[in-house]
Amino acid sequence: MNGGSDAKTAFVLAGGGSLGAIQVGMLRSLLAAGVRPDFIVGSSVGAMNACYFAGEPNADGVERLARIWLELRRRDIFPFTLGMAFGLLRHANYLVDPSSLRALIERHLPFVGLQEAKLPVHIIATDMQGFAVTLSEGSAAQAIMASAAVPGIFPTVEVEGAPLMDGAVAANTPLWLAMTLGARRIIVLPTGYACALERPPASAIGRGLHAITLLIAWQLIRDLERLPQEIDVHLAPALCPLDISPYDFSRSGELISRAAAATQEWIADGGLSRRATPADLAPHRHVRHDAGQ
Repeated sequence: MNGGSDAKTAFVLAGGGSLGAIQVGMLRSLLAAGVRPDFIVGSSVGAMNACYFAGEPNADGVERLARIWLELRRRDIFPFTLGMAFGLLRHANYLVDPSSLRALIERHLPFVGLQEAKLPVHIIATDMQGFAVTLSEGSAAQAIMASAAVPGIFPTVEVEGAPLMDGAVAANTPLWLAMTLGARRIIVLPTGYACALERPPASAIGRGLHAITLLIAWQLIRDLERLPQEIDVHLAPALCPLDISPYDFSRSGELISRAAAATQEWIADGGLSRRATPADLAPHRHVRHDAGQ
């Protein structure tokens, strides 16, 4: 199944705003089934989850990550105050002061440098030409901030003098990086997207994050189409139907529980023995049938 006993296994975690809680449930069930990665790759909110997991890559670490998500509120990442409103007049190139997000990251990270993690972790950000930048050493907080710097929402983050932004914008995705780093068995933990929203998110940030989740889904479809056949790739099941905006941080417990149950069922049904296909992420619509129609 994995091309030999010495074949490396990688977990791949992409972005998705508040839907990043889904990856916690997936990790919970994968570890319960005895699945362990040799390294982990993360982008955007997946970069944060990847780093926290890499610091304690076991069931206890996953439960600590779950507690972080259960306590997380929108204001912890996207705080809006009167002072921030005045701040927009001084820096018109981004909407949200990133200091709250940085404080959250630094408060919970169990290591300082990426190279200090118990499990090798690699983070993807994007440079100003759209090329992927791989961060495998140096400040973990800085790497996460760069990978999560959604254009227009957060400012770019300088790493070694280069301004970087959200990894979801990169031409090369975490899935492709995992293969480049030597993985022959790749397990993707997608956040998916809100496929059952009845109307667009009300706020500009909510709409921007929803657009990013759609971009990530299409990138995964593209990668699955062109990934070499010798790569053993599996896709944990995205939640569907899903009516939670990636800007809504109030339902993390629900997302974790649903993802854990869906992943457990997927594993029991042989998901880890079937190669993922683009059809697993096929675009679709949920038609609402109102009473009396």
